[in-house]
Amino acid sequence: MPRALFVPDTVWVSSRDRPGWYRPVTRDDPEYATWADADWSLITQVDDGAPAGGNGWGRLATSSISQPSLVVAMLQALDADAGLRVLEIGTGTGYNTALLCERLGAEHVISIEVDPVVAEGARTALAELGYRPRLVVGDGVRGVPEDAPYDRLLATVAAHDVPAAWIEQVRPGGVIVTPWSTWFAPGVLLRLVRAHDGSASGRFVGNADFMMLRSQRSRSPFGEWREYVNEDDPTAVARRTRTNPRWIAHRDEGWRLVVGHLVPGVDFASYEAADDSGEASVYVFDRGTGTGSWALGEYSPAEDAWEAKVRGPRDLWTEIGAAWSAWQRAGRPGRDRLGLTVTPEGDQVLWVDSPSQPLRRPGAAVAQR
Repeated sequence: MPRALFVPDTVWVSSRDRPGWYRPVTRDDPEYATWADADWSLITQVDDGAPAGGNGWGRLATSSISQPSLVVAMLQALDADAGLRVLEIGTGTGYNTALLCERLGAEHVISIEVDPVVAEGARTALAELGYRPRLVVGDGVRGVPEDAPYDRLLATVAAHDVPAAWIEQVRPGGVIVTPWSTWFAPGVLLRLVRAHDGSASGRFVGNADFMMLRSQRSRSPFGEWREYVNEDDPTAVARRTRTNPRWIAHRDEGWRLVVGHLVPGVDFASYEAADDSGEASVYVFDRGTGTGSWALGEYSPAEDAWEAKVRGPRDLWTEIGAAWSAWQRAGRPGRDRLGLTVTPEGDQVLWVDSPSQPLRRPGAAVAQR
């Protein structure tokens, strides 16, 4: 099915001249036709439908039409046969909804979209092609309980905390496929199977960068570290830390998932010394959860405890150190060894190799001096 049938009249692309902004591209632009069926995602809404800049320019991408090859991968992970009932979280343009209708029959597809304008556009595009699934306007976090249970649930929007309602509304043995993101690590695709006890467990099965559920977005998606850190703040506490400031910058995909999950909202900036000393100033800060916490670590290769400053209700060096210790004790697992369980109470438990080996959010402090 041609994706171009679902691409709206205006899409947005990153601006080279204004980093951090998206410029609108309309159907009469020569580039538009090139992109409509290309194998990459296209932004179809910015700033929840109210562009923050002049002339339609946007700051935050808030809806998109997915990359076709990723859509195929997600549908393969869903493993939905004809006749199964599927709940789709995030109708978007209706492109993925149409593929579900074609595979399962429209009468077996229920889709929910939070934005009424986006939902109406999808309804029109689907009807023009003869597809009439049940479309609901509402917050996908709550699912569509009145039509439950479902055999499959497919989310086209990322979650960090997989909503308990999604698990509850899928029958035992059913499958949930959703993009999963920590704000810190690149997004991944998570495939869960619902158990009889009300939990769901599964592994990460690929890359999947998607926009977050509105209720789970970063509290501060924009801005560089200087907007979060004030080294002259009199409430900042000076001390030494045994958490190596360089750990946060480790590029291993498994570590990035672990620290992003166990230290929610963390981000960092690192500045190397101009000489050959190997020293660096590393700033960590809470971009995601809005606590205002930050920390500075002055790395020197000759030390085993480093000068630091910590400010806010969260001790970020302690949290990062505990996450690093948990990752090391587990054998430094890569992403291919990690999985997630959502408990009946809604707890999100990251694990290594099997659900019996959990990596929980740190509670114990790392020794300081």
